[in-house]
Amino acid sequence: MKAIKSLLIILLFVNFSSCKNKTNLEEVNTVKEVSTYYFIRHAEKDRSNPDNIDPELIQKGLGRAMHWAEIFKDIELDAIYSTDFLRSSMTAAPTSVKKNIDVKYYNFDDIIVNQFKEDHVNQNVLIVGHGDTTPEFANQLLGEDKYSIVEDYDNGSLFIVQIINGVATSQRLHINCNCPD
Repeated sequence: MKAIKSLLIILLFVNFSSCKNKTNLEEVNTVKEVSTYYFIRHAEKDRSNPDNIDPELIQKGLGRAMHWAEIFKDIELDAIYSTDFLRSSMTAAPTSVKKNIDVKYYNFDDIIVNQFKEDHVNQNVLIVGHGDTTPEFANQLLGEDKYSIVEDYDNGSLFIVQIINGVATSQRLHINCNCPD
């Protein structure tokens, strides 16, 4: 009789543990929507003519653009966006070529954030912008005012915004580049 009681207790424990594991698996399976946005500011631009509002990248900037392509080489990207300025499109170009993804041009003032999120559910998106638009776009996806304008000579910040089942998180990394001048 004691053996039967012990066996019943063991079976109940195993059954209870099994139910608990099913719950954990169900929790894991509830992750349905994961969207990741990578924001970078354009690489180093030519500052020789202060009147030029659309300068190209300098040699160091070209090196940084290539460096970004190396950083993103192992990350699956579904879309690449850039503003329609030379410095931004030149920053996006090496990653675009390496990934064989056409760059989509955007005007920050025309972005409807909720539509952008909806258009890129379950995607990984690279967005190349500027010192003011990059953190502001990240903030809008986050739904909070977390990041401020990027310093003028900061071309190595990477903002990563991830939205999982509607909940946004973010981090900011600084990527060093030993790019030649």
